[in-house]
Amino acid sequence: MNRIDELFARKKSGVLNIYFTAGYPRADDTLRIARALEVAGTDIIEIGIPYSDPIADGPTIQNSSETALEGGMSLKVLMNQLQELRRYVKIPVILMGYINPILQYGIEQFCVDCKDVGIDGVILPDLPLQEYQEMYQVFFEQNDLFNIFLITPQTSVVRIEKIDEYSKGFIYMVSSASITGAKQAVSDVQIDYFRRVQKMNLKTNKLIGFGISNKETFDNACRFAQGAIIGSAFINQLNQDASDDAIRSFVSAIKD
Repeated sequence: MNRIDELFARKKSGVLNIYFTAGYPRADDTLRIARALEVAGTDIIEIGIPYSDPIADGPTIQNSSETALEGGMSLKVLMNQLQELRRYVKIPVILMGYINPILQYGIEQFCVDCKDVGIDGVILPDLPLQEYQEMYQVFFEQNDLFNIFLITPQTSVVRIEKIDEYSKGFIYMVSSASITGAKQAVSDVQIDYFRRVQKMNLKTNKLIGFGISNKETFDNACRFAQGAIIGSAFINQLNQDASDDAIRSFVSAIKD
């Protein structure tokens, strides 16, 4: 069974997914940060593949990607680093990136290599559902690799239902149509959207992302989904202090 399914089978709520950019703040930090996140109590680790044109990311994550790229990080380097991943990390790990670097790498080879290093799922915001189904789904399924789809407040009911039909693991429920970035509160419009999707009784688990930055926004998101995703706020923490102790304190402040 895929580790993501194993997680949701035993934990029905309060799932914490934390994102960080591979190779940030330093090129060799990827596995250390992943280990520290697991020790701290994170449920899912989401590792970002740095990209020069990240359409969905705000300035915090963009800047981390630029630093990582300047430090020599690439998809090939990341895959080499991840060879040691499962010696230290047992929880689900997903990669988040954009389709261009994956296509350059070779999507079939990418899926094979993800399986080899122990990656459980991938988030590719600019890969359309139909293109995935027609061209790449077979490679994902052969390697037990979940393709995590996103929905937004503008996603139609028909499309949400179709995404639910083809989803595995969880649906990434984007809280707003804006770019990523830490926010201090959730708006009434977002709450209406959360409630609307909640009433659809989708079969797939949901994690809410974009704007989740602290215990209050995390707990609020967990009222409407199985958990939430924190990205920019954690990158901000790494900007200030990337030590293992600081990572543990950050996660504890969200969960406790």
